[in-house]
Amino acid sequence: MLFDVTYADGSVTSNRKVSSSILGGLDGDEPAKAVIEAQDREIGLASGRPRGVIKTVARKRA
Repeated sequence: MLFDVTYADGSVTSNRKVSSSILGGLDGDEPAKAVIEAQDREIGLASGRPRGVIKTVARKRA
């Protein structure tokens, strides 16, 4: 599944990929935020520039 991510500073990233197998159930799309936060940590370590705090995560509509 693809998600748009809005950060606390107002910046936005689009089309962030999250496996559909972790979505749904009682938590809905909430697990996507944790997956994207983990992706951001890896990106920050690789680039030397940490990502900001995630404000919202919204599933892309087809």
